[in-house]
Parts: sequence; structure tokens; C-alpha cells
Amino acid sequence: MALIKSISGIRGTIGGKTGEGLTPVDAVKFAAAYGTWLTRKNNNKKCTVVIGRDARISGEMVRQLVGATLQGLGINVIDLGLSTTPTVEIAVPLENADGGIILTASHNPKQWNALKLLNEKGEFVDGADGADILSIAENEDFNFAEVDDLGSYKLDDTYIDKHIQEVLNLPLVDAEAVKNANFTVAIDAVNSTGGIAIPALLKALGVTNTVELYCDPTGHFPHNPEPLKEHLGDISKAVVENKADVGIVVDPDVDRLALICNDGSMFGEEYTLVACADYVLANTPGNTVSNMSSSRALRDVTEKHNGSYKASAVGEVNVVKQMKATNAIIGGEGNGGIIYPESHYGRDSLVGVALFLSHLAKTGMTSRELRDSYPNYFMSKNKIQLTPELDVDNLLAKMEERYASEKPNTIDGVKIDFANEWVHLRKSNTEPIIRIYTESGSQESADALAVRIINEIKEVAGIA
Repeated sequence: MALIKSISGIRGTIGGKTGEGLTPVDAVKFAAAYGTWLTRKNNNKKCTVVIGRDARISGEMVRQLVGATLQGLGINVIDLGLSTTPTVEIAVPLENADGGIILTASHNPKQWNALKLLNEKGEFVDGADGADILSIAENEDFNFAEVDDLGSYKLDDTYIDKHIQEVLNLPLVDAEAVKNANFTVAIDAVNSTGGIAIPALLKALGVTNTVELYCDPTGHFPHNPEPLKEHLGDISKAVVENKADVGIVVDPDVDRLALICNDGSMFGEEYTLVACADYVLANTPGNTVSNMSSSRALRDVTEKHNGSYKASAVGEVNVVKQMKATNAIIGGEGNGGIIYPESHYGRDSLVGVALFLSHLAKTGMTSRELRDSYPNYFMSKNKIQLTPELDVDNLLAKMEERYASEKPNTIDGVKIDFANEWVHLRKSNTEPIIRIYTESGSQESADALAVRIINEIKEVAGIA
């Protein structure tokens, strides 16, 4: 069992002992900490919180626990039911709510769930606020409401439709061009809420030819839900067999978007952001941001459009902070996360799909041709499982020392930029692992760099 507490929320495997997994007690404790923090922040006024969940099996149980806990604190709850992370994010300001909680473990397997915490803007809470919430939880510093002051509960399951309308209203989303392109689109929604949102969005965009895989929101994931190449054999095959123009893949909470080319090859989750940024920058010149583990291709495309590119620490809250500081018009993360401030400051696959299809329709290219038009970088994404005896901070310090001549960047783990390739080593915020990302000019060299670095890490750590 695993329980990970961080500034962005609490994430764990369902079951086990209290404090060791995400048990009902832990869900209540953390929801109470968030609600207490929110009430204090608002000078003890009557607060409202929007909640929503993905389709994972434990979701209904966690929803009941979290909703009732907030009501017990005197907070009014607006429950979106089966929803997506970006849908909850846009609902918070539209409802004039004081915060939001998304019940999802994102790309983690079905045994995981999480509480992801939002502020009144519908953005993830920052480090200082997250630390306050953790402190309240640790000290169990709660004060529940008396019977006449309990919060209300309202179910509003209309927000996915409202979200789709918000996407259609974006100036660069050209539904007419998408409709006229007469695309055939295959979808893999891993049996979560993307199976509700993505087909409805495509219909609204005028796409009438769809091939739906795993779009029944049962929470029984048919494959590992992280949208990586090794998990996407079924949709790659379906794209080719059905002569689809593109394949769309989303994770369980629909904030990561991966694309499949018309020949069944990966467009690449790294290149989702690159393609959308190319389209946005061509129409509204400006700056971009992605995290340090993302491809150099975004930098190249930004500079092609005479914009400025900046890298942030990993984590959506860090990307958003850097985007605001540099007035970036689009940004995100190389894991397929598109953040488009014209809509809102959150990773949003619905926005990504609409921008990408508008772009594809207007180029007249196939999706394979569009992918081939971008700078060609290749990534290798690996991880090492952590053990209690492994001192990660010391290990990263030793790797930094080993490559001191390359002037490593240490704002988030250790990133070593070589002339034609790079490696980024960091401890995951969501799993007990060290992530090792490498990028180079060919898959072989990216893989070779990864193997070299992994061997060096094992040597430094004394791992057999």
C-alpha cells in the first residue's frame, strides 16, 4: 500500500491501514484539512466547493466521503458527478466557488485514487497553501459545524456540456473547418470520463465518423492508463484498420492528450503541445513555457515564430507560475498536457483536441505529414523504484557532482544539458520512483543515454 502526501494533494492506493494507504479515514482527514484551510482563508464565511471525479472504481466511495466531510464543516458542495479535471477547473470560477477538489489519480492504475486541490481560480493550490493544508491534516486541527450550520449538497451533471461550449467559443477553434475536413477519428478513453467528454466534443465539432475504443466509463481500465506507446497497441491498430485520420488518447481524468498518426505510429505525447503551440503561435504570436522534462521541439517552434521559450520545474502549478511571469500564450507539459490561458490555466485535453483538429484541418496535411514537419527529437522515459534505504537527495547530489562540468540545472532534481541531448533526473511527486528522462536526435541514442545514466545511478547508489 502507498500513500503520498504532497502540496498538490493526497494520492494513494485504496485499502490497507490508516496512514499507509488511501483509506476512508485518510480521505476524510485530508478533505477536512482542505475545508478547514479554505474556511479560514475566507474569514470563516460560508464557502462553496466544486467536486468531480473520474470513473475509477473507488470514485463513488471517495466522493461520498469527501462531500459529506465538506458538508460537515459547513461548506456547500456542488458535485459534478462523473467529470474531468479541466471541467472541474472551469466550473470553480463559473460557479463563483471558493475552491474545488478533483477525485482522480490521473494516469495511475485502478487501485489508486487521489484528492487534487484547487483554489478559487480553479487552479491548483500553490506550495505555501499546500503546506498549510498538510499541517492542518497532521495536527487534525478541525472544527466541524453544528447541526444548523451544515453545508448543502447539489448535483450538477451539466458541466461537461458547458465545458464543450466554452471550448467551441475559443476564437482559434474552427468547427467549420473541422467539419469540412470530414475526419475519421479513433478514440481510446481507457473506460473513464473521456468516454463521455471526447465523443461529445467531436460531435460538437462536426466529426461524424468516430471509432470508439474503451469509452464506457466503468473504471475498469483495459490497459495501463498512462498514454504511452507501449500501452496503445489497440488504438494504433484501430486507426489503420479503419483508415482514421488521427487517433485520440486521453488518461482517466482527461488532462493528458496523446495522438496517433494515420499510419498507426505515435504522433507522440511530447508533440501534442508542439503542434497546438505551432497553431496558436502562427495566429497569436507570443511566448511559451513547458517543464524541464519536455522536448526541445517546443523551444524550436516558439523561436520559429519569434517568441521566447522558458522552462519551469515539473508540476502544473510551476508551469502556470512561469507562464504568468512570462505572459505565455500557451504552455504545458510534455506528457500531453496543454495549458491555454485563453480558456483557463489548467491542462485540458478538450482544448487540445479542438486546437489540434483545427490546425490539422487548415494545413490539409495528414497527421503523419504534420508530425514530420516538426523538429525530430526522440525521448526515452524510464524510472527506478525507490526503496527505504535509498537516499535520493544524496544520489542526485552525486550525479550533479559527476557532471559538474556540464553546469547542471538543479531547480527540480538534476538536468544535464549536453550539446545535442539531455537527461533529467528527479524524484516523482506522485509515485515512489526516480524518473529518468532523456532526449536525443534518435531513439537509439536517447535509449543509450538512458541506459548509461541508469547504470551510473545504480553504481552511485550501490544497487546491483
